[in-house]
Amino acid sequence: MAPMLLIGIVLVSAFLLQGLLGFFQIRSFSQHFRQMRRQGKVLIGKNPRKIQSGSLMLMAIDTDGNIKAAQLLQGVTVFAHFKPVKQLVGQNIAVLGADYDQLRHFNRLTRQCILNAYQNFINYRTGHLSAEAFDTKVNVLALPLVDQIKHQSGRLLGTLKQHFARG
Repeated sequence: MAPMLLIGIVLVSAFLLQGLLGFFQIRSFSQHFRQMRRQGKVLIGKNPRKIQSGSLMLMAIDTDGNIKAAQLLQGVTVFAHFKPVKQLVGQNIAVLGADYDQLRHFNRLTRQCILNAYQNFINYRTGHLSAEAFDTKVNVLALPLVDQIKHQSGRLLGTLKQHFARG
């Protein structure tokens, strides 16, 4: 088997595996979001990163901003899973977001998620959220990862066709 063909197969396989694992992570997010939604409004705090560890937090709150449940997704790979953050349950998001003494007990990424969720809570309360903030639909085929897979596989197939055409 030609080395270019083997490299091509490995690359396509890696992109497909990454896409599949990403799909499972999105499905996990949807399940956790629905589960939290049953408890009340859900605040989402995020701290996305490309190379470093990123984080995403879901907080179920009541009408006064009291946190009923909180879960954190933190990691670099698609193998990261949501974990409950029991220290936040029973606290008020407005008080928590304004109190550095409470925030300093969390690591930097978790703290940034809490502050992002707090900002979303303020925007919600003041009516400054955009229409996109309320859209909870996820079209997996419209994700940048899927576009990247399509683009890379198209380039790879073109290279392979050229390679075999030269014979």
